[in-house]
Amino acid sequence: MTDDRFKLTRRKILGGIGAAGLAGASAGIGTSALFSDSESFEGNSLTAGELDLKLDYRATYAGGPDRLDEVDSWYSEEGPGEPFDVVEEEDGVYLLGEVPSPTDDSAWEDTVQENDLCDEAFDLINGDEVPVFTLRDVKPGDTGEVTVSLHLCDNAGWVWMTGGLTENAENGLIGPESGVDETGGDPGAGAGELADAIEATLWYDENCNNVHDGEGEDSNPACIQLVLDTSGSIGSSAMSTVQDSANSLANDILAANPDNEVGVTTFSNGATLVQSVGDSFTDVTGLTSNGGTNMTAGIDEAAADLENCPDGHDRIMVLFTDGAPNDTSAAVNAAQAARDAGIEVFTIGVAGANESTLNDLASDPDEDHVFIVTGGTDSEDAIQQVFSQVSEAITGEQVIFEGSLANLLTELESGVALDGNRSTEGRDPFAPAATQCLGLEWELPVDAGNEVQSDSVGFDIGFHAEQSRNNPDPENPFAD
Repeated sequence: MTDDRFKLTRRKILGGIGAAGLAGASAGIGTSALFSDSESFEGNSLTAGELDLKLDYRATYAGGPDRLDEVDSWYSEEGPGEPFDVVEEEDGVYLLGEVPSPTDDSAWEDTVQENDLCDEAFDLINGDEVPVFTLRDVKPGDTGEVTVSLHLCDNAGWVWMTGGLTENAENGLIGPESGVDETGGDPGAGAGELADAIEATLWYDENCNNVHDGEGEDSNPACIQLVLDTSGSIGSSAMSTVQDSANSLANDILAANPDNEVGVTTFSNGATLVQSVGDSFTDVTGLTSNGGTNMTAGIDEAAADLENCPDGHDRIMVLFTDGAPNDTSAAVNAAQAARDAGIEVFTIGVAGANESTLNDLASDPDEDHVFIVTGGTDSEDAIQQVFSQVSEAITGEQVIFEGSLANLLTELESGVALDGNRSTEGRDPFAPAATQCLGLEWELPVDAGNEVQSDSVGFDIGFHAEQSRNNPDPENPFAD
């Protein structure tokens, strides 16, 4: 987006009122200096803010083994797809593209979550049209998936997802198809059945790992200890946000499963067990920020309390911090001891927290357990949203749509409103300092049958962002 700048006319307010007076009297001529003063407001300017939506993505295709050369040819410079050196990541599963390219041997999901991708150093999709899937010879049993990471730069905004069918062709009837398909045989004589046969799932991919992590119905109940940094560097405003976000996370977890239990531990110079794990939870209030960052004490205190977790429950620790522990080695050792005792550790870091340390503290894999706000502690909306992402990662990622590809694209034509914070009622805008991912998976079922032979489907998907400031109740731009 163009950075338009508008400058107010600058005007100096000069108090240059002065006079020289002639005072005449019989005693003689005198002089007089008038009191004077001047004040001014100088250098005034207004700069228009930005609302810049940037995307990145990672797409895979599970299309059977021994097809690398064939699939790669579709994504060559001469092929119909976005040029990319296709990689067979595992037997029969092909990486079709990823933007940005991971650096320092990091996984893509680590790169998008741990970096400020609004930085111009990252070459993201920004106004470009990119074909993610350009596949041929798709067979029943084949699947594909794309995870899209959205980044709003500079300002918060409402986001919609849109799309639609561009092609749904029969492409004539070959022998096996003609016996089961009554829609017509000439090219273009009838719509194909492929879009209706393909099954699609769209969801909020909280950890950006290209996998739908379920809704939690079949998982074990859990005991969760929220371990909150209350050191002086947090600041009172951010501390209030962290407190409210932790309360929301706790209540969401209890609502997800009546057998779940939640507790809270805080740490600064030492550690305080605010609430032991239990199935009732009283919202935490009055947290203040002061002192140092004795993270080791917080981890040890929370781990000791999790020993009281009932049998058959998973034990989970969610650690929030804005900085480095007083003793990094001791904190990492304490987290390792907790993991060795069977505790799953998630970490949430605000800018200032050391990413490497967060990875060392968290359970593996890092991309599923480490969540970072790329802004500072003043990014209050982003802090709320990253707590929401952890909540959804624990309780199960929310499905936006599940059904046929044809029906999904019909929904997208009318615009699907996306929610920046799934843990609150109603819809929230997307915060600029929090990475948000959406996953879209498609599958041609093995029982699709001969009626889809030679059919082809083309479709578009896209996103639209609109400022949220002074716009509390936006209209759907795709409603008509």
